[in-house]
Amino acid sequence: MQQRQKDGIGYLTFAGLSALTGVRHGIFTRHGGVSRGPFASLNVGRVDGEAPEHVVENRRRVAAVLGGGPLVGIRQVHGRAVKVVTVQDAQDAGAGPATADALVTNVPGVLLMVQVADCQPVLLCDPVHRAVAVVHAGWRGSVVNVVAAAVRTMQDCYGSWPGDLVAGIGPSLGPCCGEFVNYRREIPETLWAFRIGPHHFDFWAVTRAQLCAAGVAPGRIETAGLCTRCRTDTFFSYRKERTTGRFAAVIGMAPEDRPEVSDGSRRTA
Repeated sequence: MQQRQKDGIGYLTFAGLSALTGVRHGIFTRHGGVSRGPFASLNVGRVDGEAPEHVVENRRRVAAVLGGGPLVGIRQVHGRAVKVVTVQDAQDAGAGPATADALVTNVPGVLLMVQVADCQPVLLCDPVHRAVAVVHAGWRGSVVNVVAAAVRTMQDCYGSWPGDLVAGIGPSLGPCCGEFVNYRREIPETLWAFRIGPHHFDFWAVTRAQLCAAGVAPGRIETAGLCTRCRTDTFFSYRKERTTGRFAAVIGMAPEDRPEVSDGSRRTA
């Protein structure tokens, strides 16, 4: 990943997504905001004990770093529901968030955000039909394959061909710290092939495999390879800190871009 900084705020970008025209994205660190205590400082999560006005300001700063525009989030519940963001949703960005674990849009100027602190943020872009998605994929999201649901929604709504998609798997709980002592109860046997040692799992590899199974080309998937529990100097980690904030993962198309008119047909190889 590429490290960047703007207005005192640090964030990371994926090389593959950065190479696409008109794509704005970033995985933000925990630094550069106004939150205090265990939420210091760029917390974008509305968590118990945090001042709401701090979250509002931090989200404003995140959007400003990427050029501004409506920042649309969701109430995440570790499921596989996907919210399709329309022009009206963008205009109502200040309203209560929808319940989902992924967002997709082809509306230029809109920024899609998930908030994480060990769960995987996954960014997707279709450079052909000018559409993007952001996914919140904790281990429960991996169990229900939320990334495949996001890919399918992009196909259904925008005519995206999975082979065109460019994907980035952000910093999250790594195989070094992904211990699940109750995995026999929590994780289906179909994912046990990703177990490392007695109780650890490589959910980075799980997400990569699920993206490939959904049709995304392996060479178009980039993995940050950064464990949030090991890097609490840079990211929030619920596993390590418990009372903590959430960092932002954001993607959107630049305002000057316009989505192509699609008849909904799927491209063939």
